[in-house]
Amino acid sequence: MKKLMVLDGNSIVNRAFYGVSQNLTTRTGQPTNAILGFLNILNKLLDEEQPDALCVTFDRKAPTFRHLAYEGYKATRKGMPDELASQMPILKEVLAALNIPMYELDGWEADDLIGTISVKDAAAGWETVIVTGDKDSLQLVTETTTVKLVSTRMGQTTTKEMTPETFREAYGFDPVHIVDLKALMGDTSDNIPGVKGIGEKTAMDLIQRYQ
Repeated sequence: MKKLMVLDGNSIVNRAFYGVSQNLTTRTGQPTNAILGFLNILNKLLDEEQPDALCVTFDRKAPTFRHLAYEGYKATRKGMPDELASQMPILKEVLAALNIPMYELDGWEADDLIGTISVKDAAAGWETVIVTGDKDSLQLVTETTTVKLVSTRMGQTTTKEMTPETFREAYGFDPVHIVDLKALMGDTSDNIPGVKGIGEKTAMDLIQRYQ
């Protein structure tokens, strides 16, 4: 079975930005730490996974259908720091020079594109490895789709591979129920309210009990 690796571009570059010294700049003062960190993570993943194909997805500034449905969506999030925003066009130039396909679409998030890609992959008989720091993507885990959760601490990047088996060990229910978990407990990072009085522990207990 052939394998496609798809990277959540915004998620990975954010971790690279905060995980690599922000003192790295060109002679003209252009910050480069996020670009270096992203490429380091990418090269490490290529060595580990040896995929047959590779692509990267990115968010766009345009409002998504979620913003239109709920005006409070991500309302508490801070904007991208200028030092990181200035590196995004350069990163995309580098990826283009490496002939790595990039996908982004007004009205949709990188997450949505990743979900679409993984479903198309499965239909074509391919395996998919999703690389992201966003646990929302865990809902996509199947027998043919694996999620590598990326975290960076003290400049060191680690990944945790989530398959149906490792997911069930950690959560006690199937990956598709991440949707129910977030609906019950809410999601503070996206400013989405859950059910009043229900936190993560209670939500997990309810889903484990009733699926």
